[in-house]
Amino acid sequence: MASFAHSPGRLFLYLLRDAAVRTGVYVGLAFSLVFTAWLFMANSMPVFDGLAAPRNITAACLLGLIASIPVLRFFRSPAEMLLSSVIGWGISTLTYGSLCLKFSLLEQHYSTFEVFVLGAIVYLLLATLSWIGTIIWRVRAASSSHPRD
Repeated sequence: MASFAHSPGRLFLYLLRDAAVRTGVYVGLAFSLVFTAWLFMANSMPVFDGLAAPRNITAACLLGLIASIPVLRFFRSPAEMLLSSVIGWGISTLTYGSLCLKFSLLEQHYSTFEVFVLGAIVYLLLATLSWIGTIIWRVRAASSSHPRD
């Protein structure tokens, strides 16, 4: 363990062994990539101005699909779901914050902190529902395994 303290690169690779951390990093990168492409297509490519509604619907569906990956992957493990989700959402929030530097009107609706809190609350609610479902599942499994007298 002491060797990891001297090399942050090795510590990062050690953390990537965890499935929740790895999924969170991949989801955050994918979310950031889609959001950045959507923003640049909407603001820098006038070719897509006539297709604004299909472009926005497609991007929103892609973002929703990517955002659901940690929820679906760790459906029965609420702690890993929350860890993965918050890591992914944190990476996408950092991207949002950096894009606010280029697109000044982007932060007019939501600040970077508000974006992070909104996403974290949604994922926290989903993790809580997963935790409650896991408890119900375990109670039902324990009660069905005991024969009734």
